[in-house]
Amino acid sequence: MSFELIIFDLDGTLVDTSRDITNALNFALKDYGYEELTVEKTKKIVGEGITRLIEKITSKNNPAMVNQIVERFVQYYSEHPVDYSYVYPGVKEALNMLENCKKAVVSNKRESLSIKILELLDLYRYFDVIIGSDTAPERKPSPVPIFYVLDKMKIKPEQAIIVGDSIFDIEAGKKAGIKTVAVTYGFREKHELLSADFIIDDLRQLHPVITKIDV
Repeated sequence: MSFELIIFDLDGTLVDTSRDITNALNFALKDYGYEELTVEKTKKIVGEGITRLIEKITSKNNPAMVNQIVERFVQYYSEHPVDYSYVYPGVKEALNMLENCKKAVVSNKRESLSIKILELLDLYRYFDVIIGSDTAPERKPSPVPIFYVLDKMKIKPEQAIIVGDSIFDIEAGKKAGIKTVAVTYGFREKHELLSADFIIDDLRQLHPVITKIDV
């Protein structure tokens, strides 16, 4: 295998966290007069971190209120991280296929929450490094968290690849100079992912795809 490091997004790529995120959002927003969100609505607006998500919902009209809602979200979500979340089919099999390759998670979810979810769903053991939105100075679509991982693991960009379900993952990867793979089963529609170098419908397709890539 040519690649030394595979970077994975978390939400929508390894784990379907959409219902738990929706429940936490609705808890956080319920006293502020906002309409209750559906899971499908949540899937369309998540991806840039919780603060940015709340800013989208509230139109950034009150920074103090945004901070209060974020605190309520984090409190609830920390207590209910995997009530309904589950590992996507084929993920563990795919990770086992890649046992000879270093693996990292780069999420726009806070590091502590990312670790907790990975631990509770028996995925933490597969990864060498976990990066959250508060680990590096910037978050995806910035390439900064990608550079952070590459530096930490002493890997050159041409030796790494990122796998995710959103344009934020693709943009971060391209700006960092690494190959990009989009998965179609996550939170975004396939037409939003066409700029990725490769598109797969099942994570088990990743191993045969990357073994054919010339680096």
